[in-house]
Amino acid sequence: MKRLAILCFATLGLPVTAEEVGCVTTAWKLIGANHRVCIYAFDDPKIPGVTCHISQAKTGGVKGSFGLAEDPSQFSLACRQIGPITLPEKLPKDEIAFSENTSLLFKETAVHRSFDEKRKVLIYLAISRKIIEGAPANAISTVPIQPWGGK
Repeated sequence: MKRLAILCFATLGLPVTAEEVGCVTTAWKLIGANHRVCIYAFDDPKIPGVTCHISQAKTGGVKGSFGLAEDPSQFSLACRQIGPITLPEKLPKDEIAFSENTSLLFKETAVHRSFDEKRKVLIYLAISRKIIEGAPANAISTVPIQPWGGK
Protein backbone atom coordinates (compact mmCIF):
# COMPACT_ATOMS: atom_id res chain seq x y z
CA MET A 1 0.00 0.00 0.00
CA LYS A 2 2.85 2.39 0.84
CA ARG A 3 4.38 1.75 -2.60
CA LEU A 4 1.06 2.55 -4.27
CA ALA A 5 0.78 5.85 -2.38
CA ILE A 6 4.35 6.79 -3.30
CA LEU A 7 3.66 5.85 -6.93
CA CYS A 8 0.52 8.04 -6.94
CA PHE A 9 2.49 10.98 -5.52
CA ALA A 10 5.35 10.46 -7.98
CA THR A 11 2.90 10.28 -10.87
CA LEU A 12 1.44 13.63 -9.89
CA GLY A 13 4.91 15.15 -9.60
CA LEU A 14 4.53 15.88 -5.89
CA PRO A 15 7.48 15.86 -3.49
CA VAL A 16 7.47 13.07 -0.93
CA THR A 17 9.69 14.45 1.81
CA ALA A 18 8.08 13.29 5.04
CA GLU A 19 9.20 10.15 6.82
CA GLU A 20 6.49 7.94 8.29
CA VAL A 21 7.20 7.40 11.99
CA GLY A 22 4.24 5.11 12.68
CA CYS A 23 0.48 4.61 12.46
CA VAL A 24 -2.26 3.65 14.90
CA THR A 25 -5.44 1.91 13.76
CA THR A 26 -8.56 3.87 14.72
CA ALA A 27 -11.19 1.64 13.08
CA TRP A 28 -10.90 -1.88 11.75
CA LYS A 29 -12.24 -2.52 8.23
CA LEU A 30 -13.33 -5.97 7.04
CA ILE A 31 -12.36 -5.19 3.44
CA GLY A 32 -9.39 -2.99 2.63
CA ALA A 33 -7.06 -1.02 4.84
CA ASN A 34 -8.04 0.08 8.34
CA HIS A 35 -8.71 3.73 9.17
CA ARG A 36 -5.57 5.10 10.84
CA VAL A 37 -3.83 8.11 12.27
CA CYS A 38 -0.25 8.30 11.02
CA ILE A 39 2.67 10.34 12.33
CA TYR A 40 5.17 11.81 9.88
CA ALA A 41 8.42 13.68 10.51
CA PHE A 42 9.99 16.24 8.20
CA ASP A 43 13.03 18.43 8.60
CA ASP A 44 12.57 22.02 7.50
CA PRO A 45 14.53 22.10 4.23
CA LYS A 46 15.68 25.72 4.71
CA ILE A 47 16.16 25.83 8.50
CA PRO A 48 18.59 23.14 9.70
CA GLY A 49 17.93 22.29 13.33
CA VAL A 50 14.11 22.25 13.08
CA THR A 51 11.98 19.13 12.73
CA CYS A 52 8.19 19.00 12.58
CA HIS A 53 5.91 16.07 13.31
CA ILE A 54 2.43 15.99 11.85
CA SER A 55 -0.26 13.46 12.66
CA GLN A 56 -2.91 12.95 10.02
CA ALA A 57 -6.07 10.85 9.74
CA LYS A 58 -5.90 8.33 6.87
CA THR A 59 -9.03 6.82 5.37
CA GLY A 60 -9.08 3.05 4.97
CA GLY A 61 -11.48 0.73 3.21
CA VAL A 62 -11.21 -0.31 -0.41
CA LYS A 63 -10.73 3.26 -1.68
CA GLY A 64 -8.05 3.89 0.95
CA SER A 65 -6.21 0.73 -0.09
CA PHE A 66 -5.90 2.01 -3.64
CA GLY A 67 -5.08 5.61 -2.70
CA LEU A 68 -8.42 6.88 -4.01
CA ALA A 69 -10.03 7.90 -0.70
CA GLU A 70 -10.14 11.51 0.43
CA ASP A 71 -8.48 11.78 3.83
CA PRO A 72 -10.32 13.91 6.39
CA SER A 73 -8.94 17.31 7.38
CA GLN A 74 -7.89 16.14 10.83
CA PHE A 75 -4.30 16.68 11.89
CA SER A 76 -1.99 18.02 14.56
CA LEU A 77 1.42 19.70 14.27
CA ALA A 78 4.43 19.98 16.61
CA CYS A 79 7.74 21.56 15.56
CA ARG A 80 10.88 21.63 17.72
CA GLN A 81 14.46 22.82 17.67
CA ILE A 82 16.63 19.70 17.51
CA GLY A 83 19.99 21.35 16.90
CA PRO A 84 21.65 24.71 16.27
CA ILE A 85 19.57 27.00 14.04
CA THR A 86 21.17 29.25 11.48
CA LEU A 87 18.70 31.39 9.57
CA PRO A 88 19.36 32.05 5.89
CA GLU A 89 20.17 35.67 4.99
CA LYS A 90 16.90 36.16 3.14
CA LEU A 91 14.05 34.25 4.73
CA PRO A 92 10.71 34.78 2.94
CA LYS A 93 7.90 36.18 5.09
CA ASP A 94 5.73 33.15 4.27
CA GLU A 95 6.94 29.97 2.61
CA ILE A 96 5.63 26.42 2.30
CA ALA A 97 8.01 24.13 4.18
CA PHE A 98 6.09 20.91 3.43
CA SER A 99 3.02 19.86 1.48
CA GLU A 100 1.18 16.62 0.84
CA ASN A 101 -1.91 15.84 -1.20
CA THR A 102 -4.67 14.23 0.88
CA SER A 103 -6.85 13.22 -2.05
CA LEU A 104 -6.21 12.37 -5.65
CA LEU A 105 -7.34 15.85 -6.73
CA PHE A 106 -7.71 19.33 -5.20
CA LYS A 107 -6.96 18.74 -1.51
CA GLU A 108 -3.66 19.18 0.29
CA THR A 109 -2.17 19.68 3.71
CA ALA A 110 0.51 22.36 3.62
CA VAL A 111 2.82 23.57 6.38
CA HIS A 112 3.73 27.25 6.01
CA ARG A 113 6.72 28.78 7.79
CA SER A 114 6.73 32.40 8.95
CA PHE A 115 9.27 34.28 11.05
CA ASP A 116 8.40 36.63 13.91
CA GLU A 117 11.61 38.67 13.77
CA LYS A 118 10.78 40.80 16.83
CA ARG A 119 10.44 37.72 19.07
CA LYS A 120 12.94 35.51 17.19
CA VAL A 121 10.36 32.76 16.72
CA LEU A 122 9.67 30.52 13.74
CA ILE A 123 5.95 29.87 13.27
CA TYR A 124 4.66 26.80 11.47
CA LEU A 125 1.04 26.78 10.33
CA ALA A 126 -0.53 23.63 8.91
CA ILE A 127 -3.64 24.14 6.81
CA SER A 128 -5.81 21.81 4.82
CA ARG A 129 -7.09 23.20 1.57
CA LYS A 130 -9.85 21.99 -0.63
CA ILE A 131 -10.75 24.18 -3.59
CA ILE A 132 -14.51 24.14 -2.90
CA GLU A 133 -14.20 24.97 0.81
CA GLY A 134 -13.30 28.38 2.24
CA ALA A 135 -12.54 27.71 5.92
CA PRO A 136 -9.60 25.30 6.14
CA ALA A 137 -8.70 23.21 9.16
CA ASN A 138 -5.46 24.46 10.72
CA ALA A 139 -2.90 23.87 13.46
CA ILE A 140 0.04 25.96 14.67
CA SER A 141 3.41 25.31 16.31
CA THR A 142 6.18 27.74 17.24
CA VAL A 143 9.93 27.28 17.59
CA PRO A 144 11.79 29.96 19.59
CA ILE A 145 15.33 30.30 18.29
CA GLN A 146 17.62 29.59 21.23
CA PRO A 147 21.31 28.88 21.72
CA TRP A 148 22.19 25.21 21.27
CA GLY A 149 25.09 23.53 23.02
CA GLY A 150 26.94 26.76 23.77
CA LYS A 151 26.48 28.10 20.21
